[in-house]
Amino acid sequence: MATPLAPAKRKQILRVIFISLLLDLISFTFILPLFPKLLEFYRNLEAPDPTSTSVLNRILLGLNAYKHSFSRPISDRYDIVLLGGALGSLFSFLQAIASPIIGRLSDKYGRRTALLWSMGGNIASVALWVAATDFRTFLASRVVGGLSEGNVQLAIAMAADVSDDQQRGSTMALVGACFSIAFTFGPALGAALASISTVAANPFATAAAFSLFLILVETLYLYLYLPETLPSAREAQTTNGSTTKEKSSAPTVPVRTNSHLLLNFTHFIFILFFSGMEFSFPFMTYDLFAYTSSQSGKLLGFIGLIASILQGSVTRRLHPLRVVQLGVIACAASFFLLGRLTTEAGLYGAASLLAVTTATVVTGLNSLSSFEAGEDERGGKLGNHRSWGQVGRSLGPLLFCTLYWWAGRDVAYKVGGAGMLGVCALVFGGLKAPSRSLGPKVK
Repeated sequence: MATPLAPAKRKQILRVIFISLLLDLISFTFILPLFPKLLEFYRNLEAPDPTSTSVLNRILLGLNAYKHSFSRPISDRYDIVLLGGALGSLFSFLQAIASPIIGRLSDKYGRRTALLWSMGGNIASVALWVAATDFRTFLASRVVGGLSEGNVQLAIAMAADVSDDQQRGSTMALVGACFSIAFTFGPALGAALASISTVAANPFATAAAFSLFLILVETLYLYLYLPETLPSAREAQTTNGSTTKEKSSAPTVPVRTNSHLLLNFTHFIFILFFSGMEFSFPFMTYDLFAYTSSQSGKLLGFIGLIASILQGSVTRRLHPLRVVQLGVIACAASFFLLGRLTTEAGLYGAASLLAVTTATVVTGLNSLSSFEAGEDERGGKLGNHRSWGQVGRSLGPLLFCTLYWWAGRDVAYKVGGAGMLGVCALVFGGLKAPSRSLGPKVK
């Protein structure tokens, strides 16, 4: 094992990880509330001509054929929602391909090097969005982003690099808190910037340009302040000011309590059901309560705020296994509640349970996965773990919404709840607390 970092050095690295990840996720979430209007803009620009063979027209024809196959009619209002879901699935699928590659490259060449190359791809992606006066260019920006985004998984790997076994859970909660904070404020900021029109050919150029600004600031910040955290390559200052490689023992494979296959499958099956339910929210709230986009944004902000509070107060103090167990129970309960609710009070009750899930499950699974990886393989193993989750995220919305429109809300959420009970059985019956993680806090 590599020599432990001095507390001050570790604190400095964690500060860089937190600030850079927060900038990255705020930039990433800018586009989320803009998708409906953004895609509507491209549809109105390119789709009025039914004879057009543009990329967007071909995609819309395929989605309409899919929509018309349901046993009950789907309002044309959801054309844009389905298109946004298709783009989300594409992004997740590309992430599933790229994540293991980025992780293995970080094991070989270092976290800092891999992250800076990833940031180059992010800059290209957002720059394409700034210049996206047609749908084809916008689609290219999403493809480049899906193949290059590595900040999240590398932040998790770096946080694990600089944390010992007893610090791991609280450090992962810090990473999770970035998500909650970003999803609380990022969408609102993106929506506000989108109201400022500076380029007639691309009404969303202001939001895109500010997103690009954040990514450039993040990249410069990482270049100036992020040291290498890979244990086998970490450099230490000697007493005379020169730099030398740390001496470390040969890489050792940890004694594994949970197989990576089990952890990855748990991640996949959880995200499969959870992401499907997430994507169904706009359908469900519109059908039951005629929610507008601003009301849906308020609901998502409520979930993000509660999740942020839980990340800082509960998640960081509990053992990662207990965190996962708490989250999957809350998620199963929310599924059954969503299938039967009739009031907005019930909706916000279910949203509170989803906030618990958001604050716990993925953070806990990331911690457990990091415990089972050796120092020389951590990037690749965490990349594989993220890849399985992204496969679930690419399939979940399509499968769940198909069930929602074929069989109805009640059946869809009952099936989702039953699936989440299966995840509960997997978590409680299959996962164990890694021996390295057991300390004074866990009895």
